[in-house]
Amino acid sequence: MKKKKTKSGMSRIFELATDHKGLLAVSGVLAALAATASFVPYVAVYYIIRDVISVYPEFTKLNVEAVWGYGMIAVIGIAADVLLFFSSSICAHLAAFGTQYKLKTILTEHIAKIPLGFHFRMGSGRFRKVLNQDIEQMENFIAHVYPDMVAAFVAPLVLLAILFIFDWRFGVAAFIAVLAAFGIQMIAMGSSNSDLMAKLQKNTADMTEATVEYVRGMPVLKAFGQTAHSFRQLRGSITTYTKFMLTYTLKWKISTASFMTLINNIYLFLIPVGILIGKGTKNYNDFLLNFIFYLLLAPAIASVLHKFLYVSSSSMRVSGGVESFDAIMAFPELPKINQGKKPDDGAVSFQNVSFSYSGDEKLALSDVSFTARAGEVTAIVGTSGGGKSTIAHLIPRFWDVSSGSICIGNVDIREMTERDLMRQVSFVFQDVYLFNQSIRDNIKIGFPEASDEDVVNAAKAACCDEFITNLPDGYDTVLGEGGIHLSGGEAQRISIARAIIRNTPVLVLDEATAFADPENERLIQTALRRLMENRTVIIIAHRLGTIKDADNILVMDKGKLVESGTHQVLLQAGSLYSDMWMRYTQSLEWGIGKETVIS
Repeated sequence: MKKKKTKSGMSRIFELATDHKGLLAVSGVLAALAATASFVPYVAVYYIIRDVISVYPEFTKLNVEAVWGYGMIAVIGIAADVLLFFSSSICAHLAAFGTQYKLKTILTEHIAKIPLGFHFRMGSGRFRKVLNQDIEQMENFIAHVYPDMVAAFVAPLVLLAILFIFDWRFGVAAFIAVLAAFGIQMIAMGSSNSDLMAKLQKNTADMTEATVEYVRGMPVLKAFGQTAHSFRQLRGSITTYTKFMLTYTLKWKISTASFMTLINNIYLFLIPVGILIGKGTKNYNDFLLNFIFYLLLAPAIASVLHKFLYVSSSSMRVSGGVESFDAIMAFPELPKINQGKKPDDGAVSFQNVSFSYSGDEKLALSDVSFTARAGEVTAIVGTSGGGKSTIAHLIPRFWDVSSGSICIGNVDIREMTERDLMRQVSFVFQDVYLFNQSIRDNIKIGFPEASDEDVVNAAKAACCDEFITNLPDGYDTVLGEGGIHLSGGEAQRISIARAIIRNTPVLVLDEATAFADPENERLIQTALRRLMENRTVIIIAHRLGTIKDADNILVMDKGKLVESGTHQVLLQAGSLYSDMWMRYTQSLEWGIGKETVIS
């Protein structure tokens, strides 16, 4: 169950940045002083205009020294504003960089501790968005928006005082414009805004994930002529995002346009008031002084409100990123055991196991019980979505079961340390990922202390030593991202070498030859036979012909174990497995017949 969040948005960001609250406090004080100093030149100009008007038209009587003094005060105010805000920005940046490092560190550490199945469900595009884009937005908020935010709240207070101190009548006129602008902005930031920002985050994440999947899968898509179909999926994601952004933009268009019109034309409120005041004034010099001063002050008012608009929009954008970050951080870590039990052998048993994925009411597995005996091959077959892969993912504890238990050697895997469990189980995925490292490092990724001799022996057993030694740098050849320098069959044999070098008693095998060409399939099958010797092997079978010699075959349908036995026993039963075998053999005959016709 997810932990209840007590804070959100900006308050949550400051909570995450609590390690640097001293820097943020200093930054806030400096930004407030800078905002105050920014109005000093306007006040100085007021007194300069006052002195000039007071001697009009006899300018020879002007107190030049006083004017120079006010001029210097204006220059000092500008310099103080720049220096104070620069110092505030430095402090904010230091706090932002520290917070960014902290957030990326705790997120990556948390990702390593949550069930691996969560990664499959969430997708790499969403993780990438949170780790890069969302945390970068939080860093940008602290470094750039925070000083502006303090200034955006302090400046209106100083401005309000100035507006009413010098001439309250002009102050009221300007204040009405400010209130109208703020009112429009607050209405635009109504209760529906949080839902809108959540949808923005989701649409952005969906498009990012679709783009990543399309780019990374391009070689396979081209090979199977599926680029057009896959691009339609990507285009659909982009179209959905575009439509949403149009809705999002239209929602803000009227309010933003009204806000900008008001704050950029405050003088339109001042001029009518000035005309009314001017008609009844007895002191024309004071009226002219205040009228000119408030007209000069109008751009400052606009600048303050522009900053407020920038801060409010930035705050809304970052709030969605904070929620995405918290959603991952709220996902519970697997319970950690300091001293766990160690199994006696490699037998794997499921005892009344039921399981549902997070957020799903439907059970992926329902009351499944079986035992894969030590040293034997147990194959799992069944209908699509029947629960085959779910069983495979539960054995190395990618997820914890909802009820029941999974044991290796009569020890519940939840009572083993993660390290001990990983020493018991190797997993050969159908989709192989090779790191941007040397082949040697890729083979020993699960057993770093392996010697070079161990690496070579594992490669030979996996039938990949020959092609490795033919590479320019042999075992030191660095692979590109995702292993793009190797064919699919070669990458699969590297994956088998990884499992061989780990030498675990239990092997979970997602059938590795499902999409291999004949030559690679022969080599992979040879490597697998060596890998499977003297181990408890659990195979997720996609082609029934590869597992007919298994010691035990489990048949899954709709999350339930409906049959089990040897190939012959299941055929004689005449149930689901028998039907699947008949369809499988018919497909082979169809393929052979097709080849005969073509030839």
